[in-house]
Amino acid sequence: MAAHKPVEWVQAVITRFDEQLPIKTGQQNTHTKVSTEHNKECLINISKYKFSLVINGLTNILKNVNNMVSSCKKVISKRTGLLSQQHAAQLRSSASAVLFSLSCNNFNAVFSRISTRLQELTVCTEDTVDVHDIELIQYINVDCSKLKRLLQETVLKFKALKKPAQLAVINSLEKAFWNWVEYYPDEFTMLYQRPQADMADSAEKLFDLVDSFAESAKRKAAVWPLQIILLILCPEITQSISKEVVEDSKTNKKLFLESLRKALAVHGSSKQLTESAAIACVKLCKASTYINWEDHSVIFLLVQSIVVDLKALLFNPTKPFSRGTGCQSADVDLMIDCFVSCFRINPHNNQHFKVCLASTSPPTFHFVLVNSLHKIITNSHLDWWPKIDAIYCYSGELRAMFADTQSRVVQSLSAHAPLRMTPSLTFKEKMTTSLKFKEKSADLDSRSLLLALVKLIHADPKLMLHNPGKQGQEIQNSTTELIIGLVQLVPLTHTSELSQEAMEALLVLHQPETIELWNPDTPIETFWDIRLSKLPY
Repeated sequence: MAAHKPVEWVQAVITRFDEQLPIKTGQQNTHTKVSTEHNKECLINISKYKFSLVINGLTNILKNVNNMVSSCKKVISKRTGLLSQQHAAQLRSSASAVLFSLSCNNFNAVFSRISTRLQELTVCTEDTVDVHDIELIQYINVDCSKLKRLLQETVLKFKALKKPAQLAVINSLEKAFWNWVEYYPDEFTMLYQRPQADMADSAEKLFDLVDSFAESAKRKAAVWPLQIILLILCPEITQSISKEVVEDSKTNKKLFLESLRKALAVHGSSKQLTESAAIACVKLCKASTYINWEDHSVIFLLVQSIVVDLKALLFNPTKPFSRGTGCQSADVDLMIDCFVSCFRINPHNNQHFKVCLASTSPPTFHFVLVNSLHKIITNSHLDWWPKIDAIYCYSGELRAMFADTQSRVVQSLSAHAPLRMTPSLTFKEKMTTSLKFKEKSADLDSRSLLLALVKLIHADPKLMLHNPGKQGQEIQNSTTELIIGLVQLVPLTHTSELSQEAMEALLVLHQPETIELWNPDTPIETFWDIRLSKLPY
């Protein structure tokens, strides 16, 4: 059948891939995850023979995701909207992972599709345009030479594009830059040791085009994150505009940096520009961590000039940073990127760490802290990035956070039955139901934090077992409490992912080299004492 009906067969595989994603099936178990991975491999293999069909199918999936996210923003329930967006993000991630793999060996074909669509849009007279082919830019594998091709192509066609297409290019190129930096960090590091004139030339030309496009505050807010990246691609220009007097062609770059600093300050300009400045400055900090400090780049001076105001904006417990409903996930990601970058820049300047750790800080700050630590542990592939042991001294506070969160989650799961909505409610019943939903929302937030904490234990058990200055029995007691807390999560049927992660964390804690940390003074005795007299298994 496949030989005679290739279109139908390819479409069937794409449909099966789409239907097995979390947005359709709910929380994935081990079987569905394996099946999804198998479908990814099938699509990659099929693309060798029917590349265009596979690309079309995946592009349509991503198009549907964008429509889904737009619909989520109109959902009244904050919790329902947030969960739908999380599923949409998982769907986008799965589809984009396949596109990324396809582009590794088929970049010219994908580039040709993007280039053709850009050309079509330069002569398009319609106000509403389909930009989904342009958005492929953000999902593909790009090394230094491929990024230069994308920049050069954009420079040629940007000015003739309609505004929606220009915004799609701006957003997609920014994501392509991070694909390059994260998958080819050595190439980016080398750029600051041996600047490339052709890369800088294209980046500067595009900076100027985008600068002309940004004629209003709204447009400035849309382009600032890309503009900072384009400047980062021009090390020599960044060096030249750090001087008091600059040549006329570079004046707009200097003014741009001054506008960023002004918008980021406490009494800056509009809220919209302040938020965009925060995004751009986090990207500057993040990019700087991929540059070796021994290269003495001026970019580090730029970071030092904005990082105090940046942390004051993002980590203010009395006025948490928020871009409004529908942006919660993006705000958390921004704070995590800032936290991780600040740690890599200076692991000993940890004021924001203490703010996030404080019990009086908003729950979002705790979530950001724990997920940042997990990222530091699991993503540490550059030699000059500091290791997590720089903050082992806060193990006690993290254990207390785990114990408190674990207790709240276990109590809530045992105390609350599922809510049932009736067709007609009195005002009093509506108010009661509203309070229950708020309570349920808080429970879900606690579960998310607890899951993150358990993943943190799994990633590095030493972080939670570290007990500086404590005696043997004290160490044993804290280890016992930690292990019992995890054991109590294993039988929970309400949250299978939490139960599975708790089992994984327990397995790591029971590795021989980790058992020795249960109580370094008497590890074997402590092991048997905890196993035989404390644990319910």
